[in-house]
Amino acid sequence: MTRVFRSGFLPVAVIALFAVFSTVTRAAAQDPPSAPQAEPTPPPVPQADRPPTAPGGPRPYDRVITKEAKSDTGVFTVHRIGERLYYEIPANQLNKEFLWVSQIARTTIGAGQGGQAAGNRVVKWERHNNRIFLRSISYDIVADRSLPIAQAVGAANNETILMAFNIEALGKDDAPVIDVTRLFTTEVPEFSARGRVRSRVFDASRSFVERAVSFPENIEVEATHTYSTGVELQGPQQVPNANAVRAGSASVVMHYSMVKLPEKPMMPRVFDERVGYFTVSQYDYGRDEHRAQRRRYITRWRLEKKDPAAALSEPIKPIVYYIDPATPTKWVPFIKRGIESWQPAFEEAGFKNAILAKDAPSKEQDPDWSPEDARYSVIRWLPSTTENASGPHVSDPRTGEILESDIQFHHNVMNLVRDWYFVQVGPLDPRATRLPLPDDLMGRLLEYVTAHEVGHTLGFQHNMKASSEYPADKLHDAAWVKKMGHTPSIMDYSRFNYVAQPEDQIDPADLIPRVGPYDKWATMWGYKDVAGAKTPDEERKTLDEWARAQDATPWLRFSTVDSAGSDPGELTEAVGDADAVRSTAMGLKNLERVAGMLLTATTKPGEPYDDLEEVYGRLLGQWVLEMNHVAAVIGGVSSQQKVSNQNGPRFEPISRERQRDAVQFLSAHAFTTPMFVVKPEILRRIEPTGTLDRIRTSQLRVLSNVLADARINRLTEQEAIDGATAYRAPDLFTDVRRAIWSEIDGATVVVDPYRQNLQRAYLDLLNDKINGRQAATSQSRPLARSELRTLDAAVRTAIPRVTDRSTRAHLQDVRDQIGRILDPKFAPTAAPQLVLPIVTGMDGSEGCWLDYAIRVEKESGIRNQDSGLGQAEAFRP
Repeated sequence: MTRVFRSGFLPVAVIALFAVFSTVTRAAAQDPPSAPQAEPTPPPVPQADRPPTAPGGPRPYDRVITKEAKSDTGVFTVHRIGERLYYEIPANQLNKEFLWVSQIARTTIGAGQGGQAAGNRVVKWERHNNRIFLRSISYDIVADRSLPIAQAVGAANNETILMAFNIEALGKDDAPVIDVTRLFTTEVPEFSARGRVRSRVFDASRSFVERAVSFPENIEVEATHTYSTGVELQGPQQVPNANAVRAGSASVVMHYSMVKLPEKPMMPRVFDERVGYFTVSQYDYGRDEHRAQRRRYITRWRLEKKDPAAALSEPIKPIVYYIDPATPTKWVPFIKRGIESWQPAFEEAGFKNAILAKDAPSKEQDPDWSPEDARYSVIRWLPSTTENASGPHVSDPRTGEILESDIQFHHNVMNLVRDWYFVQVGPLDPRATRLPLPDDLMGRLLEYVTAHEVGHTLGFQHNMKASSEYPADKLHDAAWVKKMGHTPSIMDYSRFNYVAQPEDQIDPADLIPRVGPYDKWATMWGYKDVAGAKTPDEERKTLDEWARAQDATPWLRFSTVDSAGSDPGELTEAVGDADAVRSTAMGLKNLERVAGMLLTATTKPGEPYDDLEEVYGRLLGQWVLEMNHVAAVIGGVSSQQKVSNQNGPRFEPISRERQRDAVQFLSAHAFTTPMFVVKPEILRRIEPTGTLDRIRTSQLRVLSNVLADARINRLTEQEAIDGATAYRAPDLFTDVRRAIWSEIDGATVVVDPYRQNLQRAYLDLLNDKINGRQAATSQSRPLARSELRTLDAAVRTAIPRVTDRSTRAHLQDVRDQIGRILDPKFAPTAAPQLVLPIVTGMDGSEGCWLDYAIRVEKESGIRNQDSGLGQAEAFRP
């Protein structure tokens, strides 16, 4: 049979992002349907889309697959007759396992985004008499089939029937022919985009199959699905990728890839928490343990040497990434370099040319090529104002073998990395003294983004510890940075080397992260063959020996499990944070230089001040970020992930001296007004008012972090365990109060408007600790009460030394406010909670490049999460 019925379909060149840097995942659960109230009655299913009946059993083949059929051969034979779609399933493909990948290919503005994952699952086609069942298969619990417990596992893991079909006819070698039209033109909950488009009703009358093509190992189907929201929007919808669907309806093109899983599963590699890979997991009831054992396998590509005897060999099948034809031409060479920058890492594992970048074929070269085809890994360029990129992957749940990946580049990620580069290292690179950045520098930044996202699709988690493991002096050493980079891993969130100073004369090419020593070592650990090993358990001794290289070489270490945000060496966006006070002091020098460059760098004759306002906001965001790196030292611990037979503890509290130094640094630099950003020549161009609020909000974000309940709890526990050697929570409260209220100790008391704002924010924060929703169980409440009583007494004695009316009124109001906070007659039963934006999770929903202007460091960390079929990275504080 010949390939036909493809007219009218063009390869989708441009799509928008999937929902992680997953983390995010390609197997993300769908949102629940909307509440049922006022839900319109769904339209009746047309007669043509109702399940066919075959009371007499299968009909003659030529009565079903008529001469009008347009057929395509492959793993199944696919037939199209008018609006009907038939699968002819070879008998030898029944009961075989396929990976079903659902994706939104094209979308209505506001109805999610093209390229967004809608779920993955393993399925199989099963025959029962004259019917075919499409079943969903889970690998959450397993057991060796030869063991008695396998019967119980099977009984507890019954395979769900997703849809049933009558056999319409029998083809060659008894191959059942079924009508699958309704699989793609009605709403199957497991394959639905309802949660993505935020709609209520699936409209079958406006849904149809657009395209179906069969290949030797997979079938690709696209169908238009139309939903009605039941809600008419208020006001115009003019912004692309808005959060609501226009005019009450949304039509999306769903792309379904059904890919045959490998007949011979890859041998999995057992996960080790000392090395940062994503995982698939199973509860294996067949192992000789006294409890169900969770087995985790790393996700990785299947690489096999052409010459197994060679130390360095090309793989039989390399990892290939295609470049979306929609990618702007001038950026393509940089993106290719970002992909292939991982080649040296694979050489450490014994593979030459293991990862390749290729242009996507043109329509003339391959009319059936599609970026949604699950056989191809594609770098997608998305017409999106979102400032982000993400790197998900799809893996075999049995073994962790990565089968496919699509990296999503939102167009405006360029704007984000441009601003970051200027704010962090603009004074160190002559090319960055003005915006926009030149193409050679912008291309290098895109190369960096590409390499980071490719790392996720190779199986790697973020490694936030990496940047803290280089000796602090080395970040100023041009020779070291040239050889080693300023961070050992491109999978860290260590952006650009803002610790370096102009006098260090660092080559601007070395200010940007690249694939580093950790990345090469971790690639070796995950991809190198273990000689003689035939099972995952036989590899473990060698893998353990490899992992112990971390003891002698700190920059090979990975983030510590259960550190829960307590290790300041695992911060995001940090450079050289093993000594956060020193690193931040260097960073502040560069920020002051940037503030002096800002006006001339961002303005052009005849243009508005949009860039000036945006980059000024980024500057303040960077200041907050670096201050919070220092705050993390307080109550912090140093950690190293270890197994039971490695010497030394996993967690060591940071010394009292270092913690107190951090508080003193914040007193001098965070709780005093950062006057270098108070520049009238800038502020009078971007806003009539608002500067006081900008400074207050920035300082409050640091103050809230310093006095966070989780930090107070850690200090309390450190005192309980370590006694007098610990830096105590009461000491922290006292030191912070003295820093913020230092004026009241002077011979003459004057408090300027910036400090008045900060002091009022301090009272609001302590009010929340005393009267807020969590106050009853907080270690902070008694300390906050004590500090306010001490403060009230000090303010009372300071008021006679006040010489100006503004300060006097402020301090009198302070005493009134303290009285209300402490007196139950006035204190509200639940004080309004201070709400500051915090980015959370590691589920792949955010991507890797979120604007830190809205971040605070989260007090609790979150690690890699398993998802049944794939994972993606995401930002994690």
